[in-house]
Amino acid sequence: MIVDLSHRLEPDMPAYPGLPVPRFHTFLAHGDAGKHTHYSPGTSFQIATYEFAGNTGTYLDAPFHRYQNGADLADVSLDRLVDLTGVLVTAPEDGPIEERIFSGIALRGKAVLVHTGWSRRWGWDGYFRSGPYLTGAACEHLVNSGAVLAGIDCANIDNMNDPSRPAHTVLLAAGIPIVEHLRGLEQLIGRNFRFFVAPPAVRGGTSFPVRAFALCE
Repeated sequence: MIVDLSHRLEPDMPAYPGLPVPRFHTFLAHGDAGKHTHYSPGTSFQIATYEFAGNTGTYLDAPFHRYQNGADLADVSLDRLVDLTGVLVTAPEDGPIEERIFSGIALRGKAVLVHTGWSRRWGWDGYFRSGPYLTGAACEHLVNSGAVLAGIDCANIDNMNDPSRPAHTVLLAAGIPIVEHLRGLEQLIGRNFRFFVAPPAVRGGTSFPVRAFALCE
């Protein structure tokens, strides 16, 4: 079974506070008379352009998002993004997520997805605020335990009221990509799964929307 864990990208969809709302444009339409003359009669193509911030919808943060000399999207190895053994951890829907929530769980080499249920608020006024977040100590535990990716189903893996952003600081310093705004993680409860989340290999890319999904056994 394949489980889609991403929000759909749509024009004017919710955007992180301060970032531009996505805009989609039609460069060439099927109905543009006189612009398809180099094709056979009845043959046409639709070509679109897309204008959005990298931090839109469900997206992945590369280390360069936080660190000037960190790996960009083109340099994040695919073995940290696709066909990863996943582990799902259920956490409270609001407030700090402490180190102890990962106690006794084998994390080495795994994509660690934190299910809080916050994604149910998607599209509501209260979604883009600091809700559940990983503490710095919890992130240090992920690093020391050998996790290769961290994801969460809320607006920010960090405490949005903490300007030092300890979760991004700790995880991205260790080369652990971060996936934010996941959805539907409740579908993975009690299942063994593989996780996939490959963004385009953008040179100089910091963050980019992804089609995250899980392949359940």
